[in-house]
Amino acid sequence: MAERKHIRLIDTTCRDGMHAMAHQFTPDDMAAIAGGAEAAGIDTFECAHGDGLGGSSLQYGIAAAGDEEYLTAAAGQLKNTKLGILLLPGVGTKEDLTVAARCGVKVARIATHVTEADIAEQHIRLSNELGMEAIGVLMMTHMVPPEKILEQASLMQSYGAQGIYLMDSAGALLTDGVRARVSLLVRELSIPVGFHAHNNLSMAISNTITAIEAGASMVDGCMRGLGAGAGNAQLEVLVGVLDKLGYDTGVDFYKAMDSAEDIVQPRMKRPQVIDNAALVLGYAGVYSSFLLHAYRAAKKYDVDPRDILVELGRLRIVGGQEDMIVQVAHDLAEKK
Repeated sequence: MAERKHIRLIDTTCRDGMHAMAHQFTPDDMAAIAGGAEAAGIDTFECAHGDGLGGSSLQYGIAAAGDEEYLTAAAGQLKNTKLGILLLPGVGTKEDLTVAARCGVKVARIATHVTEADIAEQHIRLSNELGMEAIGVLMMTHMVPPEKILEQASLMQSYGAQGIYLMDSAGALLTDGVRARVSLLVRELSIPVGFHAHNNLSMAISNTITAIEAGASMVDGCMRGLGAGAGNAQLEVLVGVLDKLGYDTGVDFYKAMDSAEDIVQPRMKRPQVIDNAALVLGYAGVYSSFLLHAYRAAKKYDVDPRDILVELGRLRIVGGQEDMIVQVAHDLAEKK
């Protein structure tokens, strides 16, 4: 019998899921969910603010606790599962990386907009120097053609990235777009390629499978799909689907389901669904973490959140420009 191909699974329930929770998971919540990930045999568990280390702010949302508190709480529950973080240069700092390493973080994902890989060099290099596995992440990958993504991924590889992740941050890609992007990087890079899906167009599982078929060896999931916008690829579903397709994740399917149902679901503010605004995120190609910001602005200015998101998509607004959500809502109200 042929050996089953191994797929590395990174659990982002307590990082991307923080967007859906308005960043209000407590350290105790993170410890409980980390314990569930450890019990299920997840490879890597990523946690802290939804916008990564240093993200707690008026711009992105104030978290219930600090990064060090979250990381310490999660680390205390992990033995075989590796602790991971996300850092966006300019939001998080090199000092944040040093604190993360001290807290036991083993995997540092350094993320930039898809055209801005050059700002990640010092953070990728420092992560390696601190003994962490440095993975480069390119966000909003639907916005540029595959050749541009390869150019930027190659920069990250040259800085010492040990892997490259493509994030469909808006949940805007369809399978052909995923296949074209992932297959080119797998063919041209000498390091592993990963894929992170959002479910705004109900494509998260199918896009993740497409990425794997195109050669990706690392993928993300969130228990109960908890994540920005309409959420991410639902981790326990992904485990079951990959098993049926003949892939090995090393994850205990039943324990993944139990962790999602018994630990995560009771802590969720609402079910993770594709509502109208979340659907428009994917349709218009808007950053998934803008969803709750758009709802708040729509309520304040009495406008349709869908109109806000469509205009943000037309303007090609990206992460870090959250202030434009309020501006667009104000402008729409003025036109009424």
